[in-house]
Amino acid sequence: MRPQTRRRLFVLGAALCVAMGLFAPGGASAVASTNAADPTPAECDSRVNDTPSKLLPCIQQDDLWGHMQAFQAIADANPGPDGHPSRNSGEAGYKASVDYVANLMTAAGYDVTIQTYHFFYFAFVGTPVFTEVSPTAHDYTVVDEWNAGQAIGTTTADIQPAGGFVLPPTPLSSSTSGCTVADFSGFVSGRIALIQRGGCNFGVKVQNAQAAGATGVIIFNEGNPGRTGVLAGSLVDAAGNRIVPTIPVAFTSFATGIHLLTEYQDAVQAGTALPVVHLDTQGIVDPNREDYNVIADSKGGNKNHIVVVDAHLDAIYGAGMLDNASGSATILDIALKMKNVTPLNKLRFIWFGGEELGLFGSKFYVANLAKTELSHIGYDLDADVTATPNYTIGVLDPAGPDLFGGTSSQTFPNRVYKASTVGRDQAIQYFDSIGRNHELFSPVGTDAISFNFAGIPASGLLTGQDCCKTQGEVDLFGGYLGNFEGNVPSFDGGCVDNPFRWCDNLDNNDPVVLTFMSKAFATMVVQMAFDTKVMSASNNAVYNPKLAISAEASRRFTTQ
Repeated sequence: MRPQTRRRLFVLGAALCVAMGLFAPGGASAVASTNAADPTPAECDSRVNDTPSKLLPCIQQDDLWGHMQAFQAIADANPGPDGHPSRNSGEAGYKASVDYVANLMTAAGYDVTIQTYHFFYFAFVGTPVFTEVSPTAHDYTVVDEWNAGQAIGTTTADIQPAGGFVLPPTPLSSSTSGCTVADFSGFVSGRIALIQRGGCNFGVKVQNAQAAGATGVIIFNEGNPGRTGVLAGSLVDAAGNRIVPTIPVAFTSFATGIHLLTEYQDAVQAGTALPVVHLDTQGIVDPNREDYNVIADSKGGNKNHIVVVDAHLDAIYGAGMLDNASGSATILDIALKMKNVTPLNKLRFIWFGGEELGLFGSKFYVANLAKTELSHIGYDLDADVTATPNYTIGVLDPAGPDLFGGTSSQTFPNRVYKASTVGRDQAIQYFDSIGRNHELFSPVGTDAISFNFAGIPASGLLTGQDCCKTQGEVDLFGGYLGNFEGNVPSFDGGCVDNPFRWCDNLDNNDPVVLTFMSKAFATMVVQMAFDTKVMSASNNAVYNPKLAISAEASRRFTTQ
């Protein structure tokens, strides 16, 4: 659960913006639907949308939702190895998403490049199975009762506990179960090892169990405060290297572990048959899977002064319509509506791959820029989730609290931070003008952090995942605590980051939220496109007074 984060609310010329007609006042309904005053699609397609007052009316719900429907259709037409709609990196649905974006951007006149990189790919085939055969017959529900480790294998066997248990658990983690070879002394080859969390990497426990002849592993949560629920773990060895065991691995709760341990102890004491469990996880492994970034440069603009506008195009665990077809649709629609604009600074729209797997696409892009190329990028704007129904309004700030951590885990020098506040404050100004609150989040976990680490200022927007909404956020934005599956408020983690739910589909998005968030992001893009100080570390935006956008700048900004 994400703890309540600190807020800094700014009022930056909102009254002036409303008076000048830059932004539509009111709530979502005021900005989401097309009305008689809005330009027609043909008018938007032909005119030069080089100011907020021109661009924002052209960011329309029907166009945004059309892109979302296209991404859903792509996912539906390209099921992943688990048999469900998918746009995951390394799969056909992701490549089709790349082609969809690249074709539209090419047709709009942008210079489009598809950048290729490679990554370690793992995907489950079908749905993993964890069943207690006896003495208590029970099919464990994936996600709710257990999670599958990224391993490949099948077994039906007796269980046997490893050594090193600490029961009852101590207030702080103290178990080292399965961390040494000695913990498997007397282990009977062919059985499934039952191991308590704690003391070493999960992969070490599995390696030791497999070396002792285990045909499967069940790792249950340790039982300390905060370590009792259903567990999900990554399999890495003692050096932190990824491994894919050739025996199935199940992660589960403390309660399930104790249930199985008690059954084992009862059977040993009574001299009856040991508990029998069936595990089956199948997958595809490709250590060098090809993946892609879509890079599209505006025809005009100073090539030595570049503003990157990005979103990640990949999904995780399925269609990925909220995370992040929504952000991808946001920047795609803005780019298409700005195709006739000749910006002062070159606009580089990028759809990154592999964000969900570890920011692979943005890390690769930044790492492979020559020093001179990197020095030409003055700013990054990131759109990462823009249509959450039970939304928050998050604005990226390098000093803000992490999305889930509640405190800031990164600090940046003034040359990065000060300039980052320009885009941040442009977004805040827009939200103030339409009467909406906001909260600040660190870019940690988004592609924007790849640019911050490279010394490039960045900001962006997000509406939060479909989980974890706090009471403080309900007070700010309305809605309800947690998230919902079937309209039941809960804190079950939502659709986005849970495998085997397959529910991050089109109906996991709100077109009204998508529209007002896209308009907010558009204000940032168009203003950054003409900021003469975008290459400086200044926290002021400056516009040439001869340009139309200069007349629409708020009091916060100056002209030269």
